Amino acid sequence: MRIAEYVSFDGVGLAELVARGEVTPAELEAAAREAAREVGPRINAIVETWPADDEPVPGSTPLAGVPFLIKDIGVAMAGRRMELGSRLAAGHVAGADSFLMRRFRRAGLVTFGRTATPEMAFSNTTEPVLYGATRNPWDPERSAGGSSGGAGAAVAAGVVPIAHATDAAGSIRVPAAYNGLFGLKPTRGRVSMGPYADEVFNGLAVHGGVSRTVRDSAALLDRIRGPEPGDPYFAQEPSRPYAEEVTRPPGPLRIGVLAQAWGGRRTTAPVADALSRTVRLLESLGHHVEEAEAGLGADWEEFVLASARQWTANLAASVDELAAALGRPVDSSTLEPPVLASYHYGQRVSGPRFVTALEIRNRVARSLARHFDAYDLLLTPTVPELPVPLGTHAEGAEALDGLGWLRRLFDLSPFTAAFNVAGTPAMSVPVTADAGTGLPVGMQFAAGYGLEGRLFRLAGQLEQASPWSGRTPQVWAGNHTGR
Repeated sequence: MRIAEYVSFDGVGLAELVARGEVTPAELEAAAREAAREVGPRINAIVETWPADDEPVPGSTPLAGVPFLIKDIGVAMAGRRMELGSRLAAGHVAGADSFLMRRFRRAGLVTFGRTATPEMAFSNTTEPVLYGATRNPWDPERSAGGSSGGAGAAVAAGVVPIAHATDAAGSIRVPAAYNGLFGLKPTRGRVSMGPYADEVFNGLAVHGGVSRTVRDSAALLDRIRGPEPGDPYFAQEPSRPYAEEVTRPPGPLRIGVLAQAWGGRRTTAPVADALSRTVRLLESLGHHVEEAEAGLGADWEEFVLASARQWTANLAASVDELAAALGRPVDSSTLEPPVLASYHYGQRVSGPRFVTALEIRNRVARSLARHFDAYDLLLTPTVPELPVPLGTHAEGAEALDGLGWLRRLFDLSPFTAAFNVAGTPAMSVPVTADAGTGLPVGMQFAAGYGLEGRLFRLAGQLEQASPWSGRTPQVWAGNHTGR
């Protein structure tokens, strides 16, 4: 199968070809590997590929035979390296599959490599020292986002139609916005984090994926959702498969708009213009859209401080465990300056301060939940500006402590983290592009706890009505094998 044909299908479409016997999983994998070789040097999204194996592919799932990539953190694949984008974990090999990896296998996904992530997933850009910067396929001088930046760039460039991603503060949605993809952060407890953890970052982190079509993400979530033995909690199962929700009319929705972020970071003109166009599109589809007064339940600085304490305390524990297991020092030879500073900050977080941070988390979650009594969905820009130039995050980072680093990350992505704190589902949708640069602009929609189905219904409608579909990344420009 030629690359041009391969990248014209989404994952569900490729699986349908396999089911009809028109192509084999091996042929799809070969096309994916060729695409990876073609664009890999230009975007640096994949840190490792593995030799093909002869593992049988289940033939009865909507994604059977589809080439797939996992993120270099959060999911363990037996016998394969998981290095967390860090020199501290370089060479670390997983001893067994995690629950999620087992579900990827049962879904029939053909996993042939891992994608780049910033060190410890502790950034919203993917520029680790270990493997270098991942570049945005729409403009290689710009960031692909983070922490699932490798996944976002690989999918946008057509290497795979869908890829694994994680999200603790926007790490699915920011790369989706930067790369012109669909990305949904599921409800807390929707996908198991086991067996090596009951929850990650005290429930802030979730598993999901990024994709070029809404139905691919829905099909993936259908295959990976549901509890596993020992999970501390789980979200109630949906009334119907998410793949069915994508094709169902959403009906008229009450949508509250938050154009400016809680922390005072102003939305830039290109993104504000895209938001206005999105509002007009929603109104033309019959939805009621109005400006919302969506309080956070905490002062912004209080929220950032609580988040910094929670994040860095968890980081410190993880780093200590890794260092002990691998026999390595925790210093500048193993950790980058922002992560090392955050580690030291986390070491100083006391038990009482950590508990106070969890109390603030509860206040924010309760406050946001009340807004879903007034609105079916909340709409914000996913990020307040277009994809930033590579190197933006690193400017002066060596002088920041852990709180300063978290403040920088939240300033660059001020709309996303609150919904991780609340545990509610949120998605980034590539509704439009910036008129001046052609770069994608993502819009974030959030729903109440457990209501991914509502998001999928609206996303399916927007996908049909949006002018975004069919655009080709700059990385393929002038290449006859591209889209």
